[in-house]
Amino acid sequence: MKDRKNRSDAACRFLPKDIGVVIPTWNEEAAIERAIRSVSEAGEIVVVDGHSVDRTCEIASSLGAIVLTTEQPGRGLQLAAGAARCDRPVLLFLHGDCFLEHVDGSKQSPLQQICDALNSHSDRGWGAMRQRIDAPQRIFRMIAWGNALRVKYRAMAFGDQAIFVRRDWYLDSGGFEPVPLMEDVRLSSRLRRRSRPLLIDGPVVISPRRWQKRGVLRQTLLNWTLQIAHRMGVSPTRLRDFYR
Repeated sequence: MKDRKNRSDAACRFLPKDIGVVIPTWNEEAAIERAIRSVSEAGEIVVVDGHSVDRTCEIASSLGAIVLTTEQPGRGLQLAAGAARCDRPVLLFLHGDCFLEHVDGSKQSPLQQICDALNSHSDRGWGAMRQRIDAPQRIFRMIAWGNALRVKYRAMAFGDQAIFVRRDWYLDSGGFEPVPLMEDVRLSSRLRRRSRPLLIDGPVVISPRRWQKRGVLRQTLLNWTLQIAHRMGVSPTRLRDFYR
């Protein structure tokens, strides 16, 4: 019987247990338990840590996750390492400070939504989720709405939108590059050459801390500046230095 991780048959029917979740972390002891529990129905959960100095790895291991540690921190490197370790036919990439939310009244969990979307669209093997930014201000609802429009109309998904992809599509695209920044943009750019992304309701709940740290306007302008610079050919390493 063919190994499930090598399945490329478009007619296969995915279930939540066919999903491998990759969670990159760095000092996320306050958030990692919620992240892991939100994807508990997945077949495999791999936490890839960038040398945290808190209890992130201990907590993740106690919850049954596979825990890896990369030689150095870097989300692209961590995501690539986690994907290489996963042996499931569908991959979901979830940031360590995010979690999936099963909305009251919804018949389907976010993981089941992924399966239903992929099962219904054999020609579209990747996608992302709508967001809920975990803060009450209206501006955050507008940011999440704008990010969903980016996926829908620009076919570009960012890492904090819980990118999911069939494993065979991921491998064919070259996967995540071990770059310090823009790893999500670079992967999305390659995947959208094959199809437009699916956008599912989710939601993925994300922390507002980066906007709260720098301010909404300043953070948004910084994000736009980084994207423009990347499109103009500035290297991810230089962009990381600027982002800091």
